[in-house]
Amino acid sequence: MSDNVLKLGIPAGSLQEATAELMKKAGYNLKFSSRSYFPGIDDDEIECLLIRAQEMARYVDEGILDAGFTGHDWILETGADVHEISELMFSKVSRRPVRWVLCVPNDSPVQDVKDLEGKRIATEAVGLTKRFLEENGVTAKVEFSWGATEVKPPELADAIVEVTETGNSLRANNLRIVHEILQSTTRFIANKGAWENDWKRQKLENIALMLDACLAAEGKVGMMMNIRRADLEEILSILPALQTPTVSSLSDPDWVDVNTILDEAVVRTIVPKLKAAGARGIVEYAINKIIE
Repeated sequence: MSDNVLKLGIPAGSLQEATAELMKKAGYNLKFSSRSYFPGIDDDEIECLLIRAQEMARYVDEGILDAGFTGHDWILETGADVHEISELMFSKVSRRPVRWVLCVPNDSPVQDVKDLEGKRIATEAVGLTKRFLEENGVTAKVEFSWGATEVKPPELADAIVEVTETGNSLRANNLRIVHEILQSTTRFIANKGAWENDWKRQKLENIALMLDACLAAEGKVGMMMNIRRADLEEILSILPALQTPTVSSLSDPDWVDVNTILDEAVVRTIVPKLKAAGARGIVEYAINKIIE
């Protein structure tokens, strides 16, 4: 029975809340304690450990963890050899990729990466930055930054390489982007040995299935309505469907039920058109998961 326990890394810090929220939607409830790095989870076959995303890939690679969540950027930064189960499009504040960008003060003369020859660059992603400079034939001093990287130019560094989602922090610190180095999304990763274990692989595939289903359903709603058969063609021409709408017969042979999935953002424009075309009993309902 000891082998039938999955050691799962949960990213501490900025991704912790977003990961817990997604796991909850998928049916896995995490409980955090301020004094413990071992979150509780309502699954006896999973043991969780809070680990910084920056270190996650390394511990998964070494087999200390069977699986975990981390950014593609940190997999590249650490050079970890792991199996990527799925790409999960979520981050700290949005559902967009984060960007690693090369920045300088607004009044800096630097306009291109070539202008940083011999300069000092501060960053948390030292490996990524050094590889980027090498690819561009630039030699510069790259220093590890322990935090508050945005405030270091110009006194402590000529430039920084920093991660951003919205760019708000960069603008607030009077920085401008010279070059985008990398876009990164969250990945669900596994130790290659664990992935070869039949039980663990099945467990991981099941978790990934539910996580992917939750993300696929975001921004989607279900809609059903009753329609006269005579109006069906016109109604179907109005509906933008994820797949072909389901049309079901009703007890009245002159009427059918239509059920479909669509983007929540278009509901306010679609519903008046549907009603005008003859749809009745229109019901919108929430979609929690979409499994293809």
